[in-house]
Amino acid sequence: MPEPMDAFDDVRPALDCLDLLPGPVAAAIRDWQGTVPVEQFHYVDTDPAIADTAVLVEQHGSWLLEQSANCVVVAGKRGGAVTLAACVVLSHTRVDVNGAVRRELGARKASFAPMDTAVGESGMEYGGITPIGLPGSWPLLLDAAVVDTPYALIGSGSRRGKLIVPGKALAELPGVTVLDGLGTVPGE
Repeated sequence: MPEPMDAFDDVRPALDCLDLLPGPVAAAIRDWQGTVPVEQFHYVDTDPAIADTAVLVEQHGSWLLEQSANCVVVAGKRGGAVTLAACVVLSHTRVDVNGAVRRELGARKASFAPMDTAVGESGMEYGGITPIGLPGSWPLLLDAAVVDTPYALIGSGSRRGKLIVPGKALAELPGVTVLDGLGTVPGE
């Protein structure tokens, strides 16, 4: 199967594109300390109008769906306390918010965070939120299947552009917990 880089004409090292990334994402890449070399992080410029995964894979190849990952922000509530967390699953799956996420956060209730909260607290654009550069205090829940992806196509923090990074690099992000079954296939 081709890698995500094969779907785009202009793939550049992410380090060469820091000026195109939101501040927290650029800082996380610039200051990367993981064992996966930051030189394996790539940036591709994409049209903001096709930032949504379904439209992007329609334009660049349906095989990308298996190698794309979505990052969503959830709010776990217990009593009066709210915990924001990010969840990353392969794009052909959905985050198990009411099961795996709720249990992992120790919350009575979990739901997707309101858009203004997700955007305001992450410093990123809706539709482009990425696990790279999120607040260090947030739990980051990562589906094990994403870690097993040689290269994952993820958001860049804005609707314009995507990052292509080794799945195992995402397991080295701050606050990460790798979970089997965080992403569930709709209808199963």
